[in-house]
Amino acid sequence: MSLDKQHKKELATAYKTSFRRMGVYQIRNEHNGKILVRSTMDLDGARNRLDFMKQMNTPAFPELKSDWVKFGSDSFVFEELDQIKPQEEQPGTPAEQEKYKDEVNTLLELWLEKLQPFADKGYHKPTR
Repeated sequence: MSLDKQHKKELATAYKTSFRRMGVYQIRNEHNGKILVRSTMDLDGARNRLDFMKQMNTPAFPELKSDWVKFGSDSFVFEELDQIKPQEEQPGTPAEQEKYKDEVNTLLELWLEKLQPFADKGYHKPTR
């Protein structure tokens, strides 16, 4: 393997095992105040995703599509609600990172209960 390929492989491995901030965020419509609450294992990646969607003027969340067309992409803002702090500085392997997924999902449920983003308040459908 050439040095260049080896270096790329090392960088890819380092990225896969690096800690990414994880937690809960909301996408808020500044015109009507409605929110979409989501959890993620990569908060910075989620923020970048919204920025990319706005740049391309393409909503990746079907829940937002109608208001996206009506108010425009600049009406939507990313807001971090909460994040999970890992027990170790670097969670390591993807399997070790996976153990945080349940924590992130529980945190999402707590925020959904707190914010109640249904009907006029948000883009979520009420659970039965």
